[in-house]
Amino acid sequence: MKSLKKILITLFITLITSIIISCYTPSPLYGTWADNDGDKIIFMDDGLFSATIVGSDENSTLYEGSWTVIDNVLILNIQGTNSATRNTEWDIRGALLYIEWTVNNSTKTLKLYHIAR
Repeated sequence: MKSLKKILITLFITLITSIIISCYTPSPLYGTWADNDGDKIIFMDDGLFSATIVGSDENSTLYEGSWTVIDNVLILNIQGTNSATRNTEWDIRGALLYIEWTVNNSTKTLKLYHIAR
């Protein structure tokens, strides 16, 4: 009887674990995205990001913080000297990420290639 009880408990735990694991859907944004102009965004699976964006003056600026996704809206909570929250739509077509980056009322449309997972 004790053996049957152990088997049923093990089976139940395995079933629950399988259900939880199968429900997890990783974000398609995870990984490194870059273009040929020097722009680069790294989305990490722990909810953090790092971005290097080249401005109109050809100088690059580093942004770091956390990110979340709700449907097709990307919310970037930038920390540090450029502290801000930015909301933007995102779209992935094939291996290309389309996103608009806004700084000081100037918007730059980024077309980034998925270069690493």
